[in-house]
Amino acid sequence: MKRSRILAILTGAITVGTLGVLGVTNASAASSGTLRSALNNKCLDVTDGSTANGNLPQLWDCTAGSSNQLWTLADNGSVQGKGKCLDVVNNATTDGAAVHLWDCFDSVASQKWTLSAAGDLVNKASGKCLDVKDKNTANGAKLQIWSCTGTSNQKWTFGSTGGGTTTPPPSTGGPGIKAVAPYYYTGWGNPPNLTTVTNTTGVKWFTMAFILNSGTCDPKWDGSRALTGGADQAAINTVRANGGDVVVSFGGAAGPWLEHTCTSASALAAAYQKVINAYSLKAIDIDIEGTPYNTPADQQKTVDALKTIKANNPGITTYITLGSGTGGPDDSLIKRAAGAGLVVDGWGIMTFDWGNTGGNQGQLTIQAADGLKNKLKSAYGWSDAEAYKHVGISSMNGITDEKATVTLADMQAITAYAQQHTIARLTFWSLNRDRQCPGAYPNDDTCSGVSQSAYQFTKIIGAYQG
Repeated sequence: MKRSRILAILTGAITVGTLGVLGVTNASAASSGTLRSALNNKCLDVTDGSTANGNLPQLWDCTAGSSNQLWTLADNGSVQGKGKCLDVVNNATTDGAAVHLWDCFDSVASQKWTLSAAGDLVNKASGKCLDVKDKNTANGAKLQIWSCTGTSNQKWTFGSTGGGTTTPPPSTGGPGIKAVAPYYYTGWGNPPNLTTVTNTTGVKWFTMAFILNSGTCDPKWDGSRALTGGADQAAINTVRANGGDVVVSFGGAAGPWLEHTCTSASALAAAYQKVINAYSLKAIDIDIEGTPYNTPADQQKTVDALKTIKANNPGITTYITLGSGTGGPDDSLIKRAAGAGLVVDGWGIMTFDWGNTGGNQGQLTIQAADGLKNKLKSAYGWSDAEAYKHVGISSMNGITDEKATVTLADMQAITAYAQQHTIARLTFWSLNRDRQCPGAYPNDDTCSGVSQSAYQFTKIIGAYQG
């Protein structure tokens, strides 16, 4: 099965404006500890430990081991306590606006904060600082936002639960370790040993392909292999035993696709959920490719199903990967998702098999990714920086189906681009190909067709793990 017959949406820590609720971010993508005020060295505290929406956090004497005083600084910019996000009441941006706890929504700017090296906890929506109201030093003091003045009631230290201080994690908006997850397929081609790959490259996340329809809206591997008990589950168990995890990919170019066969968005969401439940997934990958698969009806069905998945699976990460030309992808699905309020972690493009076999594939990939960025910027109204954070690249290692060649140098250039712009995802088809052929290139997706060491492409993109 060629990677050109594949398309994918990834889900792990996702966002959907007011539609998708997030839980506490995966520990691999966040840091947890106390937030102490420089005003009186007291700790930011969830009042009475209540997780009700609207709870007004307070300052209180620091208590070792208190879960009420444990805060997660997530890599999406949220500050989370007991599974709720620090939020400005009514999304206000004026001085004196109260700060409360609320369900987490990744696209809500009033829930995004940056802890500077100087100790200012700055709200993204307003540009104002988290402030201890009236400089109150008593237990129970409440919080507000206020224009940043550099005073002690606006200074915060992020610390370990044991009381020591730590350097705040960088607020880069980076995608985290799951951003690098090469495609891996158990269905053919002497699949490589996953433990050897991880030991050789340091890469621990992999994208497992592919979930298709079996019967009537029934998900199975390749439409035929059972979800549990077989080689696919064994591979997932191995990855997790090695300290990593998987993104499960739904789709492919050949079908039969759940997105086309399932008769409604609710049925499609139920099929996705069945797979999520089978493996307790943190991330999923849906392939949107092929003429019958990419009809307006199937697109809308997929968008609506993903909104349901995001709402029902707090913290799941979602990416959408599309076929592309060298100028970027068709943006019909992007516009449809934006219009429906669906915000996924990344929109990936397959940067190969696009009718250009003579050009520099690395530079063409960069050109296409910039085209994707511009289309995301237009559809969602994002800045360049925000749009780049939702760009994904899915390349192909070595000789492609069209007999173009993605060289090791090309992959290095693509990785440098990912690092420069902090894109959402960097992957390729496939890990099964990431080795030198023993002879002539067999054109069967078992090796790359270029001179390389084993898993050298994986090691190159492994430099971009967040």
